[in-house]
Amino acid sequence: MTELAVKIREKLNIVVVGHVDHGKSTLIGRLLFDTNSLSSGAIEKVKKISAQNGKPFEYAYLLDAFEEEQKQGITIDTTNINFSTEKRDYVIIDAPGHKEFLKNMISGASSAEAALLMIDANEGIQEQSRRHGYILSLLGIKKVFVIVNKMDLIGYSEAVYNDIMRNFNKFLSNLNIYPIEYIPVSAFNGENITIRSDNLAWYKGVTVIEALDLIQKDPEAEDKPLRFSIQDVYKFDTRRIIAGRIEAGTLKVGDEITISPSGKTTKVKTIENWPHEHDKNYVSAGMSVGITVEDEFFNKRGEVISHNHNKPQKSNLFNANIFWMGKNPLVKGKTYKLKLTTQEVECEVFSINRVIDSSNLTAAEDFTAVNRNEVAEVTIKTREVVCFDEFAEYRGTGRFVIVEDYNVSGGGIVLKTDDTLKNRILEPKSKSLKPRTRLVTREQKEKKLGQKAKVIWLTGLTGCGKNEIAVKLEKKLFELGKTLCYLDSANLRFSISSDLEFNESGVYEQTRRIAEIANQFMNNGIITIVTSISRYKKARESAKEIIGTDDYLEFHIEVTEAVLKKRWDSSQECYYEKSDYPVRSMYIDDPNFNADEKVDLIMESIKDILQ
Repeated sequence: MTELAVKIREKLNIVVVGHVDHGKSTLIGRLLFDTNSLSSGAIEKVKKISAQNGKPFEYAYLLDAFEEEQKQGITIDTTNINFSTEKRDYVIIDAPGHKEFLKNMISGASSAEAALLMIDANEGIQEQSRRHGYILSLLGIKKVFVIVNKMDLIGYSEAVYNDIMRNFNKFLSNLNIYPIEYIPVSAFNGENITIRSDNLAWYKGVTVIEALDLIQKDPEAEDKPLRFSIQDVYKFDTRRIIAGRIEAGTLKVGDEITISPSGKTTKVKTIENWPHEHDKNYVSAGMSVGITVEDEFFNKRGEVISHNHNKPQKSNLFNANIFWMGKNPLVKGKTYKLKLTTQEVECEVFSINRVIDSSNLTAAEDFTAVNRNEVAEVTIKTREVVCFDEFAEYRGTGRFVIVEDYNVSGGGIVLKTDDTLKNRILEPKSKSLKPRTRLVTREQKEKKLGQKAKVIWLTGLTGCGKNEIAVKLEKKLFELGKTLCYLDSANLRFSISSDLEFNESGVYEQTRRIAEIANQFMNNGIITIVTSISRYKKARESAKEIIGTDDYLEFHIEVTEAVLKKRWDSSQECYYEKSDYPVRSMYIDDPNFNADEKVDLIMESIKDILQ
């Protein structure tokens, strides 16, 4: 029998998003039409429907699969469309633009690697344009082309195009999205879709079809480290078969594996298939398989198998972005069910760190709950230890849903974990370690690093903005080539201070521990940034004593009581003791203050240590 070599074509998933009526469906219909991806029957059907409605040929009708959608003229669900270029195959996800269909849009976009974001040149940037841009950011989609549509309605004005590009770039840059290109088009007329338009001769960039082929595809799931989620364990004759789905990577007989979160290690003995003539020794991402292992462990649903050298994170705490769709608000302390791969555990929202109006990126005034259709940055605490990965690295093990009263009420993605939280589980006190003698002095290290080591201590009540200032200060110092460390007291509460109570003695001890750690970094020549409420002046005086008067630079970030109440979780006691000694204090009376300006003030104050 002759074996035929079959070349597997590359496939790329792209989501098309944007405000309602900005031309998403028309663009995709035009792509299908111009690439000859439609049957003659489909085209004739659209001609008939368009004639019945007294309209010219409507390319959008090629996508609107439901008669109801054709009557209403809107898209109410995500639609997957397949078409091809000479380079590869595409699956384009047409996502709805109406606010009430946000849930479907998120569902569609979560499987995409790149995005086309539509803007009507005549209407300009709208609420859903910003909302969808924000959601693309939260989903980790960075490969974005902005399609400026309906250029024919504004006389193909380059000035309007430039104005849209300038304003939208200002918005998207705050989301760390930097579009590859802004492409001016008329989707209805087919201009700059597959061929260049003479009416847009001033534009020297690529057409939409050329842009799609330029997108660099992410590594295939099977090229990533192994993630095998256990679905169940079955007993057959003398075999205990572990069944599940391979989310990423590959697996073969003889591989050494770790089963998380228990951390048990073993080897793959067999890969089971039925019927037996289909048996194989190698499986890869996307396959549902069964395996046996050499050691008899008690395995259960929800565990994750990986290779020993690259394991998932495990913790009972992780940070996430949540899209809340529930009938009731998402609140702290209430018990919900979390589903992440095959893991199902009870959980609660440990803290609501930020609630965002995704249409304009303004922070909500109330951090005590997340309402329907709001987006929030939260810390989730699970009753049991769970395994997960950052969504940007592993979609399968970085995405979850939250269930309330048997209904899926929210979806979320796992954020990048701070080093102080990675694989951290709340445990009793850490053991003390005996200090050791150093052979290299702080001065020698400072000379080597080309800097003076200090501790920059940012203090103030919750909601004053110290964390926003700190992260920008860290970035600015890093860009200047400085070696530095950022200690966030909230993160330390989850690690070295997880045993402390939230009372006066716990606050004193937390401040002391932070000061000791900061002192260690500083004595290694590292500039250290600290953010801490440290509300008691006696505790800060102690920190100053530990670090040293000359090396302790305290900045008190102060806000008015009215502003604080808007930005602050009112469940905490509003109490703060000011220091008796002079501090470098900044007074902020604007709830939407510019953190960059405050960073500049600090940079000016510490310029002596930057030389």
